[in-house]
Amino acid sequence: MPPWLLGSLCCVLAARAALGGGPAGAEAAAEEEKLIRVLVLLPQDDAYLFSLGRVRPAIEYAVRSLRESGAGLPPGYAFQLTYEDSACGNRALFSLVDMVALQRRRPDLLLGPVCEYAAAPVARLAAHWDVPMLSAGALAAGFGAKGGEYSHLTRVAPAYAKMGEMLLALFRHHQWSRATLLYSDSNPERSCYFAMEGVHVVFQEEAFHMAVHSFDESSRHLDLDDVVRALQTGERVVIMCASGDTIRNIMLAAYRQGMTNGDYAFFNIELFNSSSYGNGSWRRGDKHDLEAKKAYSYLQTVTLLRTVKPEFEKFSLEVKSSVQKQGLHEDDYVNMFVEGFHDAILLYALALQEVLKFGFSKKDGEKIVQQTRNRTYEGIAGQVSIDANGDRYGDFSVIGMTDPEAGTQEVIGDYYGKQGRFEIRSNVKYPWNHGRLRLDESRVSEHTNNTPCKSCGLGESAVTGIVVGALLGAGLLMAFYFFR
Repeated sequence: MPPWLLGSLCCVLAARAALGGGPAGAEAAAEEEKLIRVLVLLPQDDAYLFSLGRVRPAIEYAVRSLRESGAGLPPGYAFQLTYEDSACGNRALFSLVDMVALQRRRPDLLLGPVCEYAAAPVARLAAHWDVPMLSAGALAAGFGAKGGEYSHLTRVAPAYAKMGEMLLALFRHHQWSRATLLYSDSNPERSCYFAMEGVHVVFQEEAFHMAVHSFDESSRHLDLDDVVRALQTGERVVIMCASGDTIRNIMLAAYRQGMTNGDYAFFNIELFNSSSYGNGSWRRGDKHDLEAKKAYSYLQTVTLLRTVKPEFEKFSLEVKSSVQKQGLHEDDYVNMFVEGFHDAILLYALALQEVLKFGFSKKDGEKIVQQTRNRTYEGIAGQVSIDANGDRYGDFSVIGMTDPEAGTQEVIGDYYGKQGRFEIRSNVKYPWNHGRLRLDESRVSEHTNNTPCKSCGLGESAVTGIVVGALLGAGLLMAFYFFR
């Protein structure tokens, strides 16, 4: 063979190998097919309950469990985790666009974001690029519309509307149809605002009458006595969302103003299985404990139903150890977000197995999303059920004071979301005057303000909408020109 021909042939073979045409290229392609690239978008700031420092140990625990069991993923498949700081804002979108447009690597799975304003543009882009997005956040009502731009989002923690369904079942049990919604709207992620919006949407569908009041608990000028006085012109059943200390101060003000005598019923929402929001304990070891104990006999706390199994105990200890090594020391090491993102990995693995059985691949994002829905599986803390819309059913408990003298608080009722069933424990005695609470059904409150919007709350600020839209458009354009 002439030397020049041999040289030309070598060049051609080298080019083919570089393009994946040879055995080495085929092997690399096979390995790439079995590598699941996961982009985790959560805030670095540990002020958030769902920070990377808190959630990362749970995600890695789930990946390790699947690998060690040998049954969680098909043979040869493995997760490659990339963690990026979402900053609970636009940085989440930037990270996704950077990975796809600059690094030329499209993720196979998105975990997060949690914050509503960060999750919205990422979810839209995930739908456009056919990438499954699993999150223990994005809980606002607007994300429930999965027919279009949020089609690839699956929520592995109960959305706020699921809590609204639980409260609706509770109200039906007591034959109530009117409520006052009272919430703090002071932190950037606006968790209580979106929580109350979920309740408002469900109650509005039932034509319940609602008075709505909000306040900024971080304000130096906040006077909770004035807030409580305003409640007296509204409805007698009050649903509240704020920090644990603020809830306690509201109940103390209600006690001093004579509202804890059976004429009012108070409900406190404890978000995320964390004491940071709505801690239902009255005890602080201060001079107000006695009054607080009396006031809390008229308060019941709504929280996620807690289950305990041996595997959960092991998981909790490992997460606690990992978080403590990072210098974080707190009361709650495992909350709803920590559990949820662990269970998201398990859900994706189950869905991928089903998709592969039918001859599809990890790149068929829409097929994988479909397999996450209408599914029940075993999570780290118990059964997890995802509905046909890609939203987790919510199981909740109601905690009330069962011994006013001792101040003992116990679970008095449970709600099972998949069955839509509310179960009250036996021998529960309510402190309220039921007849009084149902009086004046025709009365209309005149002190309604700051009603949570009827949509998802994402378009509340025109400026925010413009900025997000511009960023999304820029990201799509960049991707288009890179991959054209």
